[in-house]
Amino acid sequence: MGTLLLEFYKIRHKRLFLMLAILLSIELAWGFMAVSTSMTKNPDAATWSAILVTITAMNGLFLPIGSAVIVSRICDMEHKGRTWKLLMATSVSRKAVYLAKFVSAAVLMGGAVILQALAIVAFGIGFGLIEPVPIGVLLCFVAGTMLTNLVVIALQQWVSLAIKNQAFSLCLGMIGGFIGMTASLFPPQVGRLFIWSYYVDFSPVTYQYVNETMRFTTREIGLHLPIIVVLMGIAFYLAGSIHVSRQDV
Repeated sequence: MGTLLLEFYKIRHKRLFLMLAILLSIELAWGFMAVSTSMTKNPDAATWSAILVTITAMNGLFLPIGSAVIVSRICDMEHKGRTWKLLMATSVSRKAVYLAKFVSAAVLMGGAVILQALAIVAFGIGFGLIEPVPIGVLLCFVAGTMLTNLVVIALQQWVSLAIKNQAFSLCLGMIGGFIGMTASLFPPQVGRLFIWSYYVDFSPVTYQYVNETMRFTTREIGLHLPIIVVLMGIAFYLAGSIHVSRQDV
C-alpha cells in the first residue's frame, strides 16, 4: 500500500486524469454526434444498443492510445529520474514498484470507463430514449472494457519499462488503436490474436444487416473468451515483471 501511495504521490502533478478526460471527451463528442445524427434521421434506430455499439467501436481506437499515454507517463519517471537505484536503496523491490505502477494505471483507466458509462446514460436520457436504462448490458460493457484495458496496460507497461525511449511504447499504442478500430474486419481467428480486438469482442451488443437495415442484438459472451484474455494478461504481467526485475540499472 505504501508503494502504491508513493506512486500516486509521484504522479500528482502530471495531470494524467486531465489528459485522459480530454481524450475521452473527444471520443464521446465524436461518437454522440454520429449517433445523434443517425437516430434523428432514423427514429427506429433510437436505442441504447445503437449508442453502445458506436462507443464500443470507438473504444478500440481511443483506449489503446489512452492506455499507452498514461502508462508511458507513469513509467517514464523512473527512466528520466534514474530512480531505480534510489528505490532499491530504500529496500523497495522492483516487483513492488512494478505492481504499484500497474494498479495506479488500472485505477486511472477504470475511472475513465466508469465516467464513459455515466456519459452514455446521460446522453440516452437526454436524447429521450423510451427504453429504460439497460443496467445489465451496461455492466457487461464496463466489465469487458475494463478487462481488456487491464491486459493492454500490462503489455504497455512491459514495453514502457523495458525500453527507455517511450516512442516505442506510444507507437505500440497507436498500432493497437488501428487494430482495435479495424478488428471487426478481421476473421475471428486472426482478430483474437490481438488483445486490442477484444474491446469489440466483449461488447454485449452487436449488429447485422437485414435487407440493408442495421439490426442490433444482444449476445452472451460466455466464459472461454474472458478466460483467454485473463491468461494473456497474466502472461504479459509476469513476463514484464520478471524481465524488468532482472534488468541492469
